[in-house]
Amino acid sequence: MRVLFTNPPWWVTPKPLHVPRFGGAKRVDWHGVRAGSRWPFTQWGSSRPDHHVFGDYVPYPFFMGYAATYLAAKTGAEVILRDSVVTKESYRSYFKWLDGQRFDYIFLESASPSWEHDIQVLREIKRRRPEAKLVVTGPIATMGPKILDQAPIVAAIKGEYEKGSVKVVNGAEGIVDFDLLTLDEMNAAPFPYFDDVIATKYCDSNPKGVLFPQAHVWSSRGCPYKCIFCVWPASMTGNDPDGTQKRSVRQYTADYMEAFLSEIVARYKFKSIYFDDDTFNLGNRHVERMSAVMRRIGVPWSAMCRADTISLDLWKVMKDSGCFGVKLGFESGNQYVVDKIVNKHLDLDYARKAVEEIKRIGMTVHGTFTYGLPGETPEQMQDTKRYLQSLGLDTWQESGTAEIEGSPLHTLAHQGNLGKYEGAQVDDGYQRSKDGNVKFQSLTERLREGSASAGQISADG
Repeated sequence: MRVLFTNPPWWVTPKPLHVPRFGGAKRVDWHGVRAGSRWPFTQWGSSRPDHHVFGDYVPYPFFMGYAATYLAAKTGAEVILRDSVVTKESYRSYFKWLDGQRFDYIFLESASPSWEHDIQVLREIKRRRPEAKLVVTGPIATMGPKILDQAPIVAAIKGEYEKGSVKVVNGAEGIVDFDLLTLDEMNAAPFPYFDDVIATKYCDSNPKGVLFPQAHVWSSRGCPYKCIFCVWPASMTGNDPDGTQKRSVRQYTADYMEAFLSEIVARYKFKSIYFDDDTFNLGNRHVERMSAVMRRIGVPWSAMCRADTISLDLWKVMKDSGCFGVKLGFESGNQYVVDKIVNKHLDLDYARKAVEEIKRIGMTVHGTFTYGLPGETPEQMQDTKRYLQSLGLDTWQESGTAEIEGSPLHTLAHQGNLGKYEGAQVDDGYQRSKDGNVKFQSLTERLREGSASAGQISADG
């Protein structure tokens, strides 16, 4: 049996755009980032179809990478993962390659921003390879049975899909419900899929201080916090589309992580490691264990963190083990928005102290902020601008709030209100959008006054 896990090309029609990086108004290629991104989106970049230029943001497709090796181990199937997004493959090259292959099953991970595009890709795959059974995974699977009518697929798997993929190749069809790995199963699973072609092409240039090639890894799965827009904890590592259900966090053991990191660093000569967990620093013990692992691995590293989930002295422990920087999600600079709309419950004054401590010990900080939340006023957006400017961050990103299938924000847009998000309102001022980058572009004029003088604008990070 041959199985393909595919992250197919996603190109957008080139358009004239004033981009400082390109020296003025230029015609540039836009491409989409799908699997591996919490909020799939489109972005401009240096690469063109069949012409890869290193430096564009492209994350590792975590769920797909783990499912590929798990399926191979459990079934004995020959499994291939082809990531056309990272290689910048053109549609022509992708389909030419596919024409020369034969697969029994083809899995594609999708979400709201790419779904209309991906339907067309799936139809073309089916036309060219009618013998293959097509399967959809990712947040879009939370649509339920109606997804089966929109594309030529035999199954859609909800949530992380190691177990679900095994069920499908063993005959399951239709909607395959959530079946997450237990903690023991997760720590006994094979390491995720890497190969010599794509392993060193993944890129996330923040936080400041990255050395390439860079490995994107997880040390845990899930997050207990219930930010309104956040997709993976609601639709992939849990089933919580309205923010009322329990969310689990499963952390890999130190032994698993040390064996995994030792293997890939030796094989691919990675010069830095990025822990792209939903929230890396959930608790002092996990940070202490991972810091001890990284001292032994001996390469610089960074992580996606919260400002308030470890004691202040643990930042120094991270620094001493090689951590050069962290990403921190602030989302808004207005406390009411953070608490009552986002439901993040982050004390912004404490977060400021954490930033001061992190920078004091010599680490860099990348901050993430979002605009256009449901019920957020223009004045509250300006509060975010002022708060951002006051933090002294090394880098930051600003995005529009994207509405992705399976998230509480998507549920809110259809129900009108959610109890856990008492300040969130879908009113006349709320702009619905599946693509955070597109939404931010449209909000730019509204946010122009008091805008920051430097930083990174993107839709993920």
